[in-house]
Amino acid sequence: QVHLVESGGGLVQPGGSLKLSCSSSTLPLENYNIAWFRQAPGKEREAISCINIDDDTTFYEDSVKGRFTIFRDNAKDTVYLQMNSLNPEDTGVYYCMTDLDVRSRCPDTLLFGKGYIPVWGQGTLVTVSS
Repeated sequence: QVHLVESGGGLVQPGGSLKLSCSSSTLPLENYNIAWFRQAPGKEREAISCINIDDDTTFYEDSVKGRFTIFRDNAKDTVYLQMNSLNPEDTGVYYCMTDLDVRSRCPDTLLFGKGYIPVWGQGTLVTVSS
């Protein structure tokens, strides 16, 4: 079964930081374009960031620019989302996603297109609260 796994969520105070991880036991993520989405309580799921196979980071959602960073550690075959200066509005379930068709690239098709064969993780909960 093809799947992604997120980890690193938890409870953090405003102004704090968390580092989320996306990995897979079935896919070599170094060969796939990866996206991060989140869904806040009562809101629609939104794209946060994405990165292509060649490590190009071409998209950050405006509200996270300058605070979040997406990057890879190919030695660990893991994609990370470093989140700094967190605020309560960042609370939500964070998901990583890929498309098994690597022609679906960040950001246009991967985030905003229909996709070809999308694969999602189960999500990791981030709660920012004092």
